[in-house]
Amino acid sequence: MPLIADRLAILGLELPSLATPAGAYIPAVVSGNLVFTSGQLPFVSGALPATGKVGGTVSPEDAKTCAATSVLNALAAVQFAIGSLDRVTRIVKVVGFVASEPSFTGQPGVINGASELLGEIFGDAGVHARSAVGVAVLPLDSPVEVELIVEFA
Repeated sequence: MPLIADRLAILGLELPSLATPAGAYIPAVVSGNLVFTSGQLPFVSGALPATGKVGGTVSPEDAKTCAATSVLNALAAVQFAIGSLDRVTRIVKVVGFVASEPSFTGQPGVINGASELLGEIFGDAGVHARSAVGVAVLPLDSPVEVELIVEFA
């Protein structure tokens, strides 16, 4: 079994099926030795586990879990684009969007769900640059959306 698949199994995780795009785009694009994913929502079996604004109807803890789920969906897009996550040499950047109530300022803690999981899966290669941005609303009223830039060999 490949190394990343082993690591996912140890963590009790598996990659979901590739999410169907909700618009006129593709899940990931390869340019040189980089993969750029489209924004990924936290779909689980085709449904969002939570909807609404963080700091309102969605707790920061639930949103953090959604960020981790979004990363798994993004990794499914990366795997589809390059064939195997064992080819990943570095997670370069994570961009996380958090649908937030106006007074909520904990976006970095929410997107830590994505960052921490990438560290668990890829170790030092999972350490990355990041943006965590609060927004008024996301597609389908999702509380979180995550996109990745990944280097591969």
